[in-house]
Amino acid sequence: MFYLNCIDFYTIVMQNKLDTQEKIVQSATELFLEKGYDRTSVREIASKAKINVSLMNYYFRSKEILFETIINLLIGKASGALKDVLNSDLGLNEKIRQYICKYIDMLISNPLLISFILAVLNRNPEKLTKLKVADNLYNTDNFAKQLEEEYEKGKIRKVNPEQFYINMLSLIAFPFAFKHLINKKNNFSQKEFNEFIKERKEIIYNMLICYLKP
Repeated sequence: MFYLNCIDFYTIVMQNKLDTQEKIVQSATELFLEKGYDRTSVREIASKAKINVSLMNYYFRSKEILFETIINLLIGKASGALKDVLNSDLGLNEKIRQYICKYIDMLISNPLLISFILAVLNRNPEKLTKLKVADNLYNTDNFAKQLEEEYEKGKIRKVNPEQFYINMLSLIAFPFAFKHLINKKNNFSQKEFNEFIKERKEIIYNMLICYLKP
């Protein structure tokens, strides 16, 4: 009986710990979006999460660690999958298709990601670029080499690899940055917006492939 009670107590403690961490992360995310990283204090995050600063420091030793935790939660393994696609041995067309689909799926699953990244970049650009995970979101070296090789084989037109990648990224991300305007203009529900975005997978793919034709 004592053993079972210990297990129950441990389960409750761990659940409370997870609940507190979630409150801190949610509060910090909202404040970073609203005020920016530099203008948000640890005391403000603790106050919004309805905990004291000492408890805040117990879970996250610094605001920097908390920020990196939020980025990793928002991006997660999905961003690593994006880099894997670009660095894979897939043919160019299939690589472009998979990259578009995976990126859109990631943004649908993480609706705050674009807003969060834009908020950080606008107020403190070096904060994001210093993170290792940022390399997963903007990594073009192998992809650029493949575009050059395909051109030399006569399979595609001559393109500036960086411009092409930025075009692809913009077509994917822009609707998420303007999500609220799109929803208001079209009277979309969240489900309708997601369906609208999923349709763009094929639209973006076709646009990019047509552009590459020699």
